[in-house]
Amino acid sequence: MVFERAAQSTRSARTAFLALSVLSAPIFLSACTSSGKDLDLSTYVEQTEPADVLYNQALANMNSGRLKEASAKFDAIDRQHPYSEFARKALVMGAFANYRQGNYDDSINSAKRYLALYPSTPDAAYAQYIVGLCYFRQIRDVTQDQKESRRAIEAMQEVVTRWPDSEYVDDAKTKIRMARDQLAGKEMQVGRYYLERREYIAAVKRFRYVVENYSNTRHIEEALARLTESYYAMGLTSEAQTAAAVLGQNYPDSQWYKDSYKLLQSGGLEPRENAGSWISKAGKLITG
Repeated sequence: MVFERAAQSTRSARTAFLALSVLSAPIFLSACTSSGKDLDLSTYVEQTEPADVLYNQALANMNSGRLKEASAKFDAIDRQHPYSEFARKALVMGAFANYRQGNYDDSINSAKRYLALYPSTPDAAYAQYIVGLCYFRQIRDVTQDQKESRRAIEAMQEVVTRWPDSEYVDDAKTKIRMARDQLAGKEMQVGRYYLERREYIAAVKRFRYVVENYSNTRHIEEALARLTESYYAMGLTSEAQTAAAVLGQNYPDSQWYKDSYKLLQSGGLEPRENAGSWISKAGKLITG
């Protein structure tokens, strides 16, 4: 993991910074004496602490679960030693620390800044993955707006597309499937709303969208059953029969299929596929 790789430090950098501190100390003390102002030792230490020392302290804080302190150290590196190697590492690790704390906006901003500054580094895939995780963790219930689901899909798809050999690809694909399932759930929720109010055309539009665009989600069975119900209520028996037939071909043991079959039987009908229907064509894409 990046966390483990980031824990390595360079002794040469520490030696150089310590030597610089020793050489500059007399000058600093002389300047303070001449100014006549009190010396703020805590500020002086914070401003001159070597990057590798700050970085190792931040990692130690993370290992101990002190994420807030770790974030402060990573931020200090970015301020005091900009564009250094430790600043680069601190930027992505700071994004991770903020993600762990639930500071998603700060995490996304840090990760995106890393991607803008260092798009070709080994940790770029991880930074993009963090962006996707932040959006994914904010996905809401299907009764609410699903903008986070769409953003999570976009961010994780970027991981899959740009870094196909990355160790984060498998989980990115899993998160994409879960977010797509959430979007399908939102369409179903709206479709059921219209169906309950007998606004069948509006309901069919939502259920059709699920069948055509989210055929590998867990909502496909219900979508086909709801299409059977909606078309039957509208008197479009051929479409109702086709929806039930496609449902039965893919999920013969489904309760949704049993209910659809019973509904058609109540009107003296049975599932029968019309090969020219959009439902028949969409059914060939069902993989869930």
